[in-house]
Amino acid sequence: MELTKPLPPEPQDFEALKLGLTNYNESFTGSVFREKVSSFVKNESGTVVGGILGEINWNWMHIQGLWIDETMRKDGWGSKLIANLEQYALSKGIANTRLETTTFQALDFYLKLGYSIFGELPNMPSGHTSYFLQKQMSI
Repeated sequence: MELTKPLPPEPQDFEALKLGLTNYNESFTGSVFREKVSSFVKNESGTVVGGILGEINWNWMHIQGLWIDETMRKDGWGSKLIANLEQYALSKGIANTRLETTTFQALDFYLKLGYSIFGELPNMPSGHTSYFLQKQMSI
């Protein structure tokens, strides 16, 4: 046996770890539907100027990131992207959504969209607070 030094993983080692974790977890939960999903805002030339990344896992939609180019903020694209992903989740029978944000990002934006804080992590990143939010929708 060998314990390796912490380094960026080789792709095959990372996949072996993910498969082991998945098999273990599914021995308790049964087979779980998983899907990565994204939606983008593109300008007239097809350049991405905004988007949202998410993943469905364990009957939750996890919004992993939302970005809108600064020149287009306040034009409603963030709300449209969130609504689009929420509708997609609902179409898959997923009524729960979660995400993380920080003090310098968009906490008020998510609160206005009906998300509620269920946890905080102070000094993450240094000098800021990370917030964990959720929203439960009706199917």
